[in-house]
Amino acid sequence: MSQETAPEPPSPDRIAGVLRGRIRSGELPRHGKLPTQRVLAEQFGVNRTVVRQALGILEREGYLSARGRGAPAVVTHPAQEGPRPAGLEVADRIAVAFQAADVSIDAFTLTTETLASALAGPLIAISAGELTPRSITVRLLLPSPDAPLAFPRLVSDPDDNRPRARLRQLIRTFATSLRHQLTSLAEMRLVPKVHVEIRCVPITPVQKLYLLNGSEVLTAYYQVVPRTVEYEQEQLEIYDVLGLSSKIFQDQGAAFVEETQAWFESLWSTLAEPLTLG
Repeated sequence: MSQETAPEPPSPDRIAGVLRGRIRSGELPRHGKLPTQRVLAEQFGVNRTVVRQALGILEREGYLSARGRGAPAVVTHPAQEGPRPAGLEVADRIAVAFQAADVSIDAFTLTTETLASALAGPLIAISAGELTPRSITVRLLLPSPDAPLAFPRLVSDPDDNRPRARLRQLIRTFATSLRHQLTSLAEMRLVPKVHVEIRCVPITPVQKLYLLNGSEVLTAYYQVVPRTVEYEQEQLEIYDVLGLSSKIFQDQGAAFVEETQAWFESLWSTLAEPLTLG
């Protein structure tokens, strides 16, 4: 007779997701008190440490007020409803993702600038011993530096190669720094297992996309704007995109996450090639 395997207890992120849904639906009303940590631990079948971690996630997101010692949390709402700029939202969601024991990030972006900035907080916390993930796996998809991309391009001459040469420099700078910062965690024995892989595809990304721990999708559209940049001591008027200020949309729906993961895998396993950073 086969023995059934007992289901794993829910993670702090999963518990936070359930409570977040109850707050958004009004089941847990604004200014109302949450059940005590003991009651929540019994509801979810976990210990109180896991509950405290889940409540900490919701506090950082603005759904709960700061809790006094032993007092039930009070429900609030995020100070700003709706999508927020990528520079803020990605950093907040990355911080939540790093609460997991095994962290995974799949990203398709133009330069990885936003991701590199968002990782700063968790990396400092790991170095200080405040976070102790068991593993970190990061897969980055970037546009091929030598492909004929739609942007960036010179406003007056689409065939001028200088904007794409500048983009190549940015990609290599940010991707090299990100890879070094992550792999150094393993070298310093702060994280037992770290895997970083960077590939490129001959596609112009029209939006940035992040898959966090296989359970959440963050996406934002790149809006094309004219702007002046400096390259090799010259001022260039180019069509470019501003990623840090683009509005991020979040989705934790299982069907959307699954389809997005399948889309990422289709690019990763077919058109993508290793990116040489030098």
